[in-house]
Amino acid sequence: MPQIQLTPAERREHRANAHHLDPVVLVGGDGLTPAVKKEIDAALNAHRLIKVRVFNDDRTAREQMYQELAADLNAAPIQHIGKLLVLWRPQPPKARTVDEDRMPGPRDVKVLKFSKRGGQRPEIKQLRVLGNQRLTSGGQIKRAKPKQKSVKKRQAD
Repeated sequence: MPQIQLTPAERREHRANAHHLDPVVLVGGDGLTPAVKKEIDAALNAHRLIKVRVFNDDRTAREQMYQELAADLNAAPIQHIGKLLVLWRPQPPKARTVDEDRMPGPRDVKVLKFSKRGGQRPEIKQLRVLGNQRLTSGGQIKRAKPKQKSVKKRQAD
């Protein structure tokens, strides 16, 4: 898989976002083993932008690891500074399954209750309205009734 190409402005923005991050994967003396690549792949899936610390004194070996990781994991190389490598990969869109018979879930509603005297602040209540309930104009929660069918329509069914 080819590595992702970024514009200098995008790379600068990702570099700024990675500044406060701590390394999530450490590459030891064994180098890039399949287990290390798997961990870096999992970290990219979870965080999108990661730092990798390489405990190797050879700069050319670190640069080669950096390019290999970017190419193998379909990631964009952001920065190689010292023994730190910064990689970024866009998060894949999640496939959502559509459930036809799913009912609406609970929703939180703020209700303002004004006082009889005009100079006081209204009382704010946070209510949770379930899918089978409705909120009246007075701020009460009522169970939603099924829509009534006429006698003629019931006989036709």
